[in-house]
Amino acid sequence: MSTESGARQPRITTRELIAMKQRGERIVCLTAYDYLFGRLVDEAADIVLVGDSLGQVVLGYDSTIPVTLEDMIHHGRAVRRGVRHALLVVDMPFLTFQVSPEDTVRNAGRLFQATGAEAVKLEGGDDETARHVRALVRAGIPVMGHIGLTPQSVHALGGARVQGRGGEAGERILADAKALEEAGAFAVVLELMPAPVAAQVSGALTIPTIGIGSGPACDGQVLVLHDMLGLNERFHAKFVKPYASLAEQVRGAVREYAEDVRGGRYPDAAHSFEQ
Repeated sequence: MSTESGARQPRITTRELIAMKQRGERIVCLTAYDYLFGRLVDEAADIVLVGDSLGQVVLGYDSTIPVTLEDMIHHGRAVRRGVRHALLVVDMPFLTFQVSPEDTVRNAGRLFQATGAEAVKLEGGDDETARHVRALVRAGIPVMGHIGLTPQSVHALGGARVQGRGGEAGERILADAKALEEAGAFAVVLELMPAPVAAQVSGALTIPTIGIGSGPACDGQVLVLHDMLGLNERFHAKFVKPYASLAEQVRGAVREYAEDVRGGRYPDAAHSFEQ
């Protein structure tokens, strides 16, 4: 969020995000996984998410499932050093919140304390998940929910496919969103669902919805940074709009550097020191 002069306002809070929804202002969210990208993204985003998507785009896994709490702490700390304005949210990885509310609070507390984040995000919207959200909120840890396609459950869902098609499935998503709001979540990510379903959910909640592959009616949008920058060439999805083609630029720069080194053109006098 910026002022009319373009200057950045003080750090975004969960209350400010809810106020932005009430004012009809769109919320900008992007992922980041290290200090430098965190600093760059912070210049324009309202929310910076350290997503467990780092499993695929940083660590080279096939899914988010192998990502550990230690991974999230390591990357969350790095991003925290670069983020000074946006609300910093860190994902709770697989099996850190599904066992018991006590374990959830313990793990989230460690994540919260070690990274300096302002909130955590967890997947799911059923009554059991809402119970964990309620426990976190009681402990003073703000929670962002995440429903629709929940990547940690990708095998149980039968793959990465659109959720909420059909009246009954759409009603379940709406019920999940309301359960998260009632449990105290300050926002909810809506991933990979029909645009009309996301519009219905967004209209029914007083907390912001952050869409990814869920159409334009959400209160905000999020993309994985590497997808948006065209760095992740192996991932193609209908909902991703690449705003750059950095993979090709990086490849070209590395090739040029290699040619200069092999040809004796680098370093030259301009890049060397005198006696």
